[in-house]
Order: sequence, then structure tokens, then C-alpha cells
Amino acid sequence: MLNNYWAPILADATIRLPFSVIILRTYFISIPKELDEAAEIDGCGPFNSVFRITLPIARPGVLVAAVFSFVYAWGDLIYGLTFMTDPNMRPITSSIYNYVQQYQTLWNLTMAFSIIAIFPVVLIFIFMQKYIVSGLTNGAVKA
Repeated sequence: MLNNYWAPILADATIRLPFSVIILRTYFISIPKELDEAAEIDGCGPFNSVFRITLPIARPGVLVAAVFSFVYAWGDLIYGLTFMTDPNMRPITSSIYNYVQQYQTLWNLTMAFSIIAIFPVVLIFIFMQKYIVSGLTNGAVKA
């Protein structure tokens, strides 16, 4: 699994899975069973009912889980350094570590690289802020 992109992807996915389950559980519990029964009466199968009815209702929760999982994986240092021994294959956030040397730290290059690395995360939070707030508040209310 060394120098393979699947290693950090699988590691990050498995470590974020419990959080995603906790976030999404409240959404799927809050969806009335009558919607699934109505879809079944209208001729939808179980998979069709999930993709056409349940997931669109739970979209804010799915987006919150996806955004938090992406932000965690984007800022992950340890898996990028552990599984990627080739510096050219490391993720951008793990490559910042290359500017920390034994006797000095190249602060100007580190800061420039950091600004470039946080740009996608800032854009995601700017454009997804409405969904994140509604997803966190709707998932916090127990039915």
C-alpha cells in the first residue's frame, strides 16, 4: 500500500466513518416512515425510494458529513507522510512539511504554500455555509 493513493483515502474514510454515521443517523431517523410506504405504494423499489425520496430530504446532513470529512482529510498530515514515501505523490498539505528543515524553517515558503493549501477549504465553507448551518441545526434536534 506504500505510494498508492488508496492507502490514505481508505485510512481517512475509516477514521471519519463513525462521525458521519452519528451525523446522518439523526436525519434518517427524522424522516417519516410514511414517505417510504407511500413510495412503495406508488411502485418504487427500496433502492429507488432511497435515492428519490430519502437522500434528497437528508441532503443537508449528507453535505455536512461530506464537508467535515473532506476538511479532515485535506488537513491530514500523518497518513500522507506515512503512506506516501515519494514526496511527489504526497497531498498538498503534507508537502508543507518539506519546508521544515533540520536547522531552519523556510517561513516565507511555508506561509505561501499554506495560503494555497487552505484556499479550497475556505471556498467550500463560503459556498456551503447555508447547508452546513442548516445541517448541523437540523441534526441536533431530536425528534
